[in-house]
Amino acid sequence: MTGPTVTKPTVTGPTASRVTIVVATRNRWDDLRRSLPRHPRPVVLVDNASTDCTAEKVARCFPDVMVVRLARNAGAVGRNEGVRAATTPYVAFADDDSWWEPGSLDRAADLLDDHPRLALLAARVLVGEGSEVDPVCTEMARSALGVRLGEPGPRILGFIACGAVVRRSAYLAAGGFDPVTFFAGEEERLALDLAARGWGLCYAPELVVHHMPSATRDVAARVVRIARNEVLTAVMRRPGREVVRTLARHAASGQGRRGVLASVPRLPGALRARRPLPAEVEAARRLLDDS
Repeated sequence: MTGPTVTKPTVTGPTASRVTIVVATRNRWDDLRRSLPRHPRPVVLVDNASTDCTAEKVARCFPDVMVVRLARNAGAVGRNEGVRAATTPYVAFADDDSWWEPGSLDRAADLLDDHPRLALLAARVLVGEGSEVDPVCTEMARSALGVRLGEPGPRILGFIACGAVVRRSAYLAAGGFDPVTFFAGEEERLALDLAARGWGLCYAPELVVHHMPSATRDVAARVVRIARNEVLTAVMRRPGREVVRTLARHAASGQGRRGVLASVPRLPGALRARRPLPAEVEAARRLLDDS
């Protein structure tokens, strides 16, 4: 694979930021021109081989954004190149149709500074013009793993990528996002691997992200991909009985069955990447399943 092409930003002054925002995109210039002005710098834009001149437009209109151009669409794995390009200790992810509320990233950096065993903070994601709380955030808020003394919120084993701030060193050591899942529901495997390495992950609702879902999203296809990736993640990390439970759950619905079928071509890669979780992490994941 040809390495990424990097366009470095025009530097206009010193920055004391501890957080770099990494945005992965493909053919979403209309969304980016609205969201990029809302991001505090530094920002790294990873272009997943767009065919609509997204990278060129960003470089021209936002010269203070570092643009990393990939030769092919790498899906969520493209974010790994953005994290490697970052030089700050922490990285926040954003989608091309999302942005962080002012002050949230400074607060996230403070929390990570104060809690050196935390690898990831998940924010409260507000969706659409009505700022409805994303249902995944509601689940994280009532996590059965509870709150450990002194930590900023409930312990979690999943997150929404566009609402996460990570410790860069922990993210890279855990391998970042993986090519098996590619995109949609790619977060679980990374969360499990961070926990397996002894890192903590917390939901911190004081951190806020605004998400205005792009008009170009294919919602039905996304549901199928999420089902596919739940199966693949189970194969990569869960015991056999949990793989069977995951298959049975998705086989009960039409889109779930499509997800199971879509997982079949990717199963060899999932089996090669198989590494069962430590007992304590598997027990925590099962507790979330049962709750």
